Amino acid sequence: MPARCRRYKTPIKSAAYLPLIYTQAMITRPLKDVAAWVEYFDQADIPVLTRTEKELIRFKGNEDNLNGRELADAIMHDPLMTLKVLRYLHTHRSKRQSMEITTIAHALMMLGTTPFFRHFARLPTIESTLKDHPDALFGVMRSMSRARHAALYAQDWAMLRHDMESDEVAIAALLRDLAEILMWCFAPQIMLTIRDMMRADPTLRSAEAQKRVLGFPGQDLQLALAERWHLPKLLQLLMDETHAKQPRSKNVALACRLARHSANNWFDAGLPDDFKEIGQFLNLREEEVHERTQRITLQAAKSWSWYGVAPAAAWLPLLPTRS
Repeated sequence: MPARCRRYKTPIKSAAYLPLIYTQAMITRPLKDVAAWVEYFDQADIPVLTRTEKELIRFKGNEDNLNGRELADAIMHDPLMTLKVLRYLHTHRSKRQSMEITTIAHALMMLGTTPFFRHFARLPTIESTLKDHPDALFGVMRSMSRARHAALYAQDWAMLRHDMESDEVAIAALLRDLAEILMWCFAPQIMLTIRDMMRADPTLRSAEAQKRVLGFPGQDLQLALAERWHLPKLLQLLMDETHAKQPRSKNVALACRLARHSANNWFDAGLPDDFKEIGQFLNLREEEVHERTQRITLQAAKSWSWYGVAPAAAWLPLLPTRS
């Protein structure tokens, strides 16, 4: 049976917002198959960033003057918090509600702020979960920072293409590597094995390394989790790389690819092809692609304190600029 959380509660001294102290049995060896991983994650108490917890406390303290868009933006800095909101919304949908809710701003409107803050009053944090695994904590923070970069790239391109719901594309990009983030949190040793394998062979693609260690590529687990958790069908479509010929899905795929390659450095061998394909997709010249990339990368860097890892903007001078 999958390991379950064991909670150790401490006396509440003041507010309802106190860190949740708990332990989650870590997985040290790959489980049998995708289904076994899905069962494990379905029962896990998924943590969020400590910064997310603090932001929710801050917003709750000023609930009467709450700006819903600012709250939604804070949530969308954190892929796991975004997931928790979408999962919670599904379980609290009215049977008469046929339209899927695909953005966090709309989800907050449907839920109402008071029920939202009541439900998410106490949250486990990633930093507490991985306090004894510093290398894995660094790994998950890099993955989450990269997801934020991908979401901003995807949203910018969606707006350029006059996409009326650019937030949908951003959320799909933010959640595209959800399985990888969850694996860092709950199977740190396995993820470190995959990381070391890729470091030893820079030509090895992540999907192939995952397949060698887990027996399947991470995308298979990603899609299985999205289906189990009843994420909106539209988001599942946008997250599925097999649908990358569809323009919005291609937007997500290209954004995630650029974020992954640029997280290495701006000499990454995959970047020239990325820039070429992005230019063709957006009908932009190469220098325009570089300029747009620089602008969004600098925007993403403003959120570096959420993750505590160097953003891709740290090596931006390596990109060409127009004189």
